[in-house]
Amino acid sequence: QVQLVESGGGLVQPGGSLRLSCVASGTVFSHLVMAWYRQAPGKQRELVALITSGGTRNYLDSVKGRFTISRDNAKNTVFLQMNSLKPEDTGVYYCNQLPSGPWGQGTQVTVSS
Repeated sequence: QVQLVESGGGLVQPGGSLRLSCVASGTVFSHLVMAWYRQAPGKQRELVALITSGGTRNYLDSVKGRFTISRDNAKNTVFLQMNSLKPEDTGVYYCNQLPSGPWGQGTQVTVSS
């Protein structure tokens, strides 16, 4: 069973940056399509970015040019570098495989002045 542990969230001012990390265990990580999702208060969870086993990336339109997803297969870790953060990026960020499996606890990102 896959276990996912997200970290790196926090409170940041608009225009700031954060780097999220997600460590996966209990699976052959390098074969997986991995993704970052977020859930804002009162809204449904949405897919923000994904990366395939071959390194192909896709992004939600609203984060293109600001967020970068990457992975380190040797460390079973997927990252999300978030730059030029906006208040609308606020939410709980989760990583998961595609199709999704069990969810981790997520990490809170709050963008506010």
